[in-house]
Amino acid sequence: MNVAKMIDHTLLKAEATKEQIVTLCEEARKYGFASVCVNPIWVKSAAEELNGSDVKVCTVIGFPLGGTTTAVKAIETENAIQNGAGEVDMVLAIGLLKSGEYAEVEADIKAVVKAANAKALVKVIIETSLLTEKEKVRACELSLRAGADFVKTSTGFSTGGATVEDVALMRKSVGEKAGIKAPGGIRDLKDLIVMADAGATRIGASSGVAIMNGEAMEGEY
Repeated sequence: MNVAKMIDHTLLKAEATKEQIVTLCEEARKYGFASVCVNPIWVKSAAEELNGSDVKVCTVIGFPLGGTTTAVKAIETENAIQNGAGEVDMVLAIGLLKSGEYAEVEADIKAVVKAANAKALVKVIIETSLLTEKEKVRACELSLRAGADFVKTSTGFSTGGATVEDVALMRKSVGEKAGIKAPGGIRDLKDLIVMADAGATRIGASSGVAIMNGEAMEGEY
């Protein structure tokens, strides 16, 4: 298992500064992480900092509530890719899912996949802490049908992060047809291994450096 390539080195706090984004990118380059995950305003800066490396720039779409319209999510995706994003983590339309508007949810995801146009991986954040087990399974099924590359447990900004049980359920739901990303509360190598054993192929964490150095880190994401 290549631990570094499982990590999306993440900084999504509203108060994050450009200096902190530069440091994030330097750390990602040093350790060879899969990506840095930053808010859309920092995509261009991150892409410039990582030019020449194999570290991708990941950003978030419709974040953190998933309540923006499909058209806006598509435009946000196109703009992010223009600015250098190679991966996008979109928040599923949670309210629509819980209302049983499944065709609309699938269309929302499909629009982002179309906007990405195979130029960026698309991960769908289903926000498991807000869903029933049946809703989690349905969210995974809709994501697959819409052409997403990954399903992701959570934003890290809601009522809970990734759990082993949710990761295992998602892996059962998607089989080997999609990757699974588990963010939120993963602070050391032990946490990462537990999630990987449950089926996660990527984690999102601000603790990437601590994980690589065999340290434990306190933090919310």
